Amino acid sequence: MIATVVRARTDLADGICLLELAAAEGAALPGFGAGDHIDLELGPGLVRSYSLCDAPSAAPTGYRVAVALDPASRGGSRRVHELAPGDPVPVRAPVANFPLDEQAAHSVLVAGGIGITPILSMVRRLTELGASWELHYAVRTRSAAAFVPELLELAAAAGSRFVLHVDDEVGAVLELAPLVAGAPAGAHVYCCGPGPMLDAFEAATEGVAPERVHLERFRAEPVPTQPDGGTFEIELACAGGTFAIGPDDTILDVLLDNDVEVEFSCMEGICGSCRVKVLDGTPDHRDTALNTIEREAGDVMLVCCSRAKGPRLVLDL
Repeated sequence: MIATVVRARTDLADGICLLELAAAEGAALPGFGAGDHIDLELGPGLVRSYSLCDAPSAAPTGYRVAVALDPASRGGSRRVHELAPGDPVPVRAPVANFPLDEQAAHSVLVAGGIGITPILSMVRRLTELGASWELHYAVRTRSAAAFVPELLELAAAAGSRFVLHVDDEVGAVLELAPLVAGAPAGAHVYCCGPGPMLDAFEAATEGVAPERVHLERFRAEPVPTQPDGGTFEIELACAGGTFAIGPDDTILDVLLDNDVEVEFSCMEGICGSCRVKVLDGTPDHRDTALNTIEREAGDVMLVCCSRAKGPRLVLDL
């Protein structure tokens, strides 16, 4: 963990606050790329992932994250909204689960609600590069829209299209199929937002080459247990040892119970912190962090939620 303190806290919009974190005692912070997130340790056993919203930096002087207060919060967003300047917040180094392809001829960016945070970082970077982009930002109410003045300035500076879609003003949610269908040939499309928006985005991009489709979920969808009961074994190639994973176990729980050190955070398959290399066997991917190419390759998995399609997995642990 990296020791940081809250340098400033600002209310951005209804239910959304912006935290500025500075390294404790002036220490250097690790760099980050567009779309990266950091894990905040908010209390014992309470670690949550939040996207960085600034332009990428190799040597940042601080990290900024915007967090929406979730009415169904399990403690994370509620704790963030209680923080005040000077409060200590240990963080982990930035992780790139939602990277920006800087070589794309054009980028179509779609954000819903607090999903604007990684998208804002991408917009900043694309503007720095002089790259072509457009942004469609959907919110339920105008008062819930964050960063709008900054986004207007960036769009004006880049000569880019920025559309703010307010559901209760137009009486409908943002239609994604026309946006995807109207994208220039070869464009990369990005989306971060609530589950229904991402489901619609996946449906709209079914015919788009996987390498041009990018999305990030901030809440996991429930996954079913394996119909055969789901018992299988894992073998640790480095530490040695073989362990049985029962139908109600997760690989991560069994590893931790046996004092095997594994980094983790959300425990829902959305942050990617518990990514492990698979040396043998076929993973049954149940996360929302890996992309289609990574899933098909089958050489990595998230051990917090994913399982095995066969009787055995060999992990690089």
